[in-house]
Amino acid sequence: MIDTAFLITAFVTMFVVIDPIGLAPLFVALTQGVPERQRRAIAVRACGIGMIILIVFALFGEAVLGFVGISMPAFRVAGGVLLFLTALDMLFERRTKRREDQADDEDHDDPSVFPLAIPLIAGPGAIASVILLTGQKPGVEGLALVLAITALVLGVCLVLFLASGILERALGKTGITVVTRLLGMLLAALSVQFVLDGLSNFGLMPG
Repeated sequence: MIDTAFLITAFVTMFVVIDPIGLAPLFVALTQGVPERQRRAIAVRACGIGMIILIVFALFGEAVLGFVGISMPAFRVAGGVLLFLTALDMLFERRTKRREDQADDEDHDDPSVFPLAIPLIAGPGAIASVILLTGQKPGVEGLALVLAITALVLGVCLVLFLASGILERALGKTGITVVTRLLGMLLAALSVQFVLDGLSNFGLMPG
């Protein structure tokens, strides 16, 4: 039986952390003046590379943590704190400004690997999230659900990249700011839940 609550939590977490809506205008900035065909290729390549990176961490992230002696509850608390800092950045627009700076500083003709795939799509928050979510529901089923949801979010990201010009005009700067702040509030609540779960696993709080 599919765990609906886990599906919703995983989707909201990955959607908020990757933030396809916030990335769309940056994609426009990074591909300004690029022919439409090449822009589509960059979008597909960036989402594909981002997915591969997140699959690797979903498959081997917990094993790597175990190898270096980090327990899953400890990583859950650390990941929750990291996501909370990301949420604060979103609420106070620091994340958008930092992403815009990365876009401005990047002079490569093809931005699909850097900065799009890394760190904008598969950044520390997304990597921490896939490891946390696969740890939250161990086993093949949990892994399959997390990867399917990650693929769905990156599918949304790809669609928005391909329609980024229309989206930017439709939402406007104010609309994007409002959506980003709402997502920031959601992420803050989810990150606190990750910390509470980690502390509970340590036995520091009642389950």
